[in-house]
Amino acid sequence: MQPSRSEFLTVRGLRTHVRHWGREGAPKIFMQHGWMDVAASFQFVVDCLQGDWHVIAFDWRGFGLSERSHSDTYWFPDYLADLESVLDHYAPDEPVNLVGHSMGGNIASLYAGVRPQRIAKLVNLEGFGLPASSPSQAPKRFARWLDELRVKPEMRGYASLEEVAARLQKTNPRLPGERAAFLAGHWSALDLDGQWRILGDPAHKMTGPLLYHADEVLACWTGITAPVLWVEAEDTDMWRWMGPKEQARAEVDRRRDHIRQVTARMVPGAGHMLHHDQPEMLAAMIEAFLTGAEVPG
Repeated sequence: MQPSRSEFLTVRGLRTHVRHWGREGAPKIFMQHGWMDVAASFQFVVDCLQGDWHVIAFDWRGFGLSERSHSDTYWFPDYLADLESVLDHYAPDEPVNLVGHSMGGNIASLYAGVRPQRIAKLVNLEGFGLPASSPSQAPKRFARWLDELRVKPEMRGYASLEEVAARLQKTNPRLPGERAAFLAGHWSALDLDGQWRILGDPAHKMTGPLLYHADEVLACWTGITAPVLWVEAEDTDMWRWMGPKEQARAEVDRRRDHIRQVTARMVPGAGHMLHHDQPEMLAAMIEAFLTGAEVPG
């Protein structure tokens, strides 16, 4: 297992945890994790990279070892601004290679369309976006948000790291015990009450007040000028966000078609957490794409 090193930056007023793998001075790859995940989640992919790379991944605000926002709501534009701050710190004068999974893939893709000159190559891992919304949903959405503000959410406690690992394997039955044990140690921490709790601000569990405007997102995707590697998992469960499978497939394809230079690949034998299920295959795809070789699959 390739060792990593931790660093803390102040990003827009919040203490932010950044994890590094590889040699300083090597070509950089920035990796962005998904919702309720942490930067250490990319360990297995990093272990499978064959070249000389400096991989940089940070915990989003309110996740992992990064500071929480001290608010009851997390706003998506903050993620874009946090990402830009980190890129400006580590790569102020160069276009970057950016990899994002799920929520991280959505943020990375938005950013690549908003700041196209900052991206050399983009890898979107299952960052499809959410179902399109309509203005008629706004009243109920605001009401739900206001109702949830009345009750402070909490993270469930676990008696041991073994229980945390079992929870991870329940969500992803493909996850081997060794990987589950590694992730449990980075995904949770021992609380003052002697319980292990997921390193995520409970506020992330609340409904946001703003609707998801797919047309605005796709307008940003249309602005992407960098080559994009679009990777899906063969057995993903993310279809459920888009409706019946045929309808969802058509919608995902429609969204992907807004990207100018896209290479699409499917990872067999993997669910949504494809970087845990097939890290060797995924690493080979990413590395080939970044080096200009033929992407396998």
